[in-house]
Amino acid sequence: MSNEKASRNVAILIFENVEILDFTGPYEVFITASNRGKDFNVYTVAEKQQPIIALGNLSINPAFSFENCPTLDIVIIPGGWGTRKEMKNESILNWIKQVSIDAELVLSVCTGALILAKTNLIDGLKLTTNRLALNELKEVAPKSAELLDARYVDNGKFVFSAGVSAGIDMSLYVVERLLGEERAIQTANLMEYDWKR
Repeated sequence: MSNEKASRNVAILIFENVEILDFTGPYEVFITASNRGKDFNVYTVAEKQQPIIALGNLSINPAFSFENCPTLDIVIIPGGWGTRKEMKNESILNWIKQVSIDAELVLSVCTGALILAKTNLIDGLKLTTNRLALNELKEVAPKSAELLDARYVDNGKFVFSAGVSAGIDMSLYVVERLLGEERAIQTANLMEYDWKR
């Protein structure tokens, strides 16, 4: 019988007008940190399994839809202009609520926090988002939440990052939290990324 722990499934939500680096930055971190897939299995998921048009007209084919998405350990909710529409999308909100029950971690990048704010899952938490969207988040966040102008904020299960490239820093932090400092530093070095801790 093997003592090896199964790799963690990392699901990255994508939707119309998602910010490209918000999801590809964390994607790169987790695959680079995965030890050739042994520690993380990273994939995209969308409401439906059809091409998603990100900002700049980049077309992405999600690996899974909500209906056939494998059980996940980590879910990443990126931002982008599309969040303003998707924060009112009951299908997305319900999916996040459902997968968050058993998820080890729920990560938010940039204005992904706007979507999470609408799920009623973040009462009393410390939040951050893109500096340019802090006022927007304040309008929809629970009154019990505390908004911070920070690169990333760890609440235990829920981790929030500021805008765009901050999602890379948060993801490296999560790698450090799960697999140790050496793995996180090695990942940043392999990516030739100046990690802002």
